[in-house]
Amino acid sequence: MKHYLIITMAAIASIFSSCGSRGSLTVAEKELISASDSLMHVLTIADEGENAILRKTSKGFSRKDMKSAEFKSLIAKMKYTVQDPSQDGVGIAAPQVGLNRRLIVVCRLDKPGEPFEAYANARIERFWGDTLVGREGCLSVPHRRGNVPRYEFVTVSYTDPETLESRKDTVSGYTARIFQHEIDHLDGVLYTDRTDDIWETEEP
Repeated sequence: MKHYLIITMAAIASIFSSCGSRGSLTVAEKELISASDSLMHVLTIADEGENAILRKTSKGFSRKDMKSAEFKSLIAKMKYTVQDPSQDGVGIAAPQVGLNRRLIVVCRLDKPGEPFEAYANARIERFWGDTLVGREGCLSVPHRRGNVPRYEFVTVSYTDPETLESRKDTVSGYTARIFQHEIDHLDGVLYTDRTDDIWETEEP
């Protein structure tokens, strides 16, 4: 059966509330970005304090922040971290490296060369199509995997980190699954909240 959802009132309220939640990077956030080398520490649910950060709703970025050296450095370090052999992921969200900010890095498996791309102030505007169950893991939930239902298609709104223009992109299949997983992180949601079909694994 196909399931269709254009946009809920809750999503509309979330979009409008986000306009007032974009603030300048704090001194602590800037220090966190600059303190790490290229490889950033990835938070996990095993630590109570880190889990609390993973469970918070993230704020957006102001245009001023997106022009800053710290913002560009954060993107570069998140890309390096998610691709490092110690992580070897297909996506990462800023809360996973300690910043409750709306920034994700996604491997675009649907594009030539499968590049890792950054999306600021990312939100899902529309879900539609079949609900498909697929296997997921998470850098912040080590040694577990789960079968998670996700929509087949999503439309994502975001700010282009290079041009600072507002954009939308419609994606499908496994790439849509990655976007849904990473944007969930920005709202304090983990894939383990969306399924009871979870098992232990030797893999990280």
